[in-house]
Amino acid sequence: MPLIQDIIRQDRQPSEIISDLSEKTITVPIWKGPKGLSVEYDPKKHPVMNRAIYPDVVEEDGTIDRVTRVPLNFQKLAVKRMTELCCGVPVKRVYSPDDDQQKEVSAYLEKIFIRNRIDSVNVERLRMLFAGCEVLTLWYAVEQPNNYYGFSSPIKIRCCNYTPMNGDDLYPLYDETGDMIALSIGYKRKVGKKTVSYFDTYTAEKHYKWEDNSTGGWVLVEEDDIRQIGKIPAVYMYRPEPIWEDTSSLVYEMEWSISRNGNYLRKNSKPLFCVFADEEIAYGQEGDEKAEFKSILQYPKGSTAGYVTWAQAVDNLKFQIAELRQSFFTQLQLPDWSYESMKSTPMSGESRKQLFIDAQLKVKDESGRLLEFFDREVNVVKAFLKLALGEKYSDAVDALSVENEVTPYTITEEKDTINNLLSANGNKPLMSQRESIEQLGWSSDVDKTLQEITEEGTLDAFELTR
Repeated sequence: MPLIQDIIRQDRQPSEIISDLSEKTITVPIWKGPKGLSVEYDPKKHPVMNRAIYPDVVEEDGTIDRVTRVPLNFQKLAVKRMTELCCGVPVKRVYSPDDDQQKEVSAYLEKIFIRNRIDSVNVERLRMLFAGCEVLTLWYAVEQPNNYYGFSSPIKIRCCNYTPMNGDDLYPLYDETGDMIALSIGYKRKVGKKTVSYFDTYTAEKHYKWEDNSTGGWVLVEEDDIRQIGKIPAVYMYRPEPIWEDTSSLVYEMEWSISRNGNYLRKNSKPLFCVFADEEIAYGQEGDEKAEFKSILQYPKGSTAGYVTWAQAVDNLKFQIAELRQSFFTQLQLPDWSYESMKSTPMSGESRKQLFIDAQLKVKDESGRLLEFFDREVNVVKAFLKLALGEKYSDAVDALSVENEVTPYTITEEKDTINNLLSANGNKPLMSQRESIEQLGWSSDVDKTLQEITEEGTLDAFELTR
């Protein structure tokens, strides 16, 4: 693997540089194209919606009989479920300051994350990861004096996400030891009435930006020195397959079964009035039901007549769909907590908690790459914080220890939590009376309510002593 300085040389053509930077050493599924992940993720692109594979019926008179098409968005559901399990309890940053200066830095650092609405950002990029298999978060600074972070800062620190789901191309470049030496982004933006392609590359020292000029090819339009940050100002994360893994065939089979059954229902659910007679019966003489107040039917003696219903084998269809649905969630270690599923199986609160055991293990299995991503992000934000605070806090920022925690979502009972805490501290109070009144939220004036309770208690004590 050549050094980044050898790849980005002034004597090389931009097209050659971009070609080398666009080579991936990792294997990630593609998003776009007929074999891309978007075909599985978008239910409108499933085989049951493809008219070439599953065409409508053209009758002899030229009319088109539309077949039943029932797409299921289980892949999207799996992405949402996994994101909810990871972010239902927000990712927590645990600071361990050793002195007052580090304590200040921890407050500043948390303010930066809060101002960037990091909890919402996490939900967005985990959906990008679990569906598109790649996500990149770029952190950057804007020269704008402010006091957003608890101190007077000359810069505003922002972040934005890139993913193949939005049409972006991500190209991480690693050396022989696995360390990232460059991170590139290919994207398109509207400039006036035309769409322009750009290619950005970030190293620990430089930011390069090329523009695809329709007349002369790629042209270097920006070259910024970012060595004061000291690292690549972006974090990248990927996974080798989407969160729904190899279960799309189960979804497709459910769609085919329900759709084909829909065709049978439409064809055979029409009421059939049958006459059983030995003689030929004439039909078609009935009048308009709106004009006639009664109808008279005359059949030969010994005939029988009545409606015939279609004996459809619905039990087999229900069994097949239920088994396929169960297999989908079982293979992915995800809980099926839809309202219909939960109400059909009465369970106690403790039993419902057991539903999350497999999902919690799934989150722990995924948390390795997530924690690595979040830890690197903290280091990137710390680099920008040093830039905002100046040399005075440089050592404190570097020395501050920060750990990220990913807590799997689960059903919890506040009563159980309180009882556990009381048992742990020897049944000592956990909050003051004022805090409990405020927590309840029934009082519009907490201090006045507390004062009245105190006065009532004093009066009761006075009555007892009389």
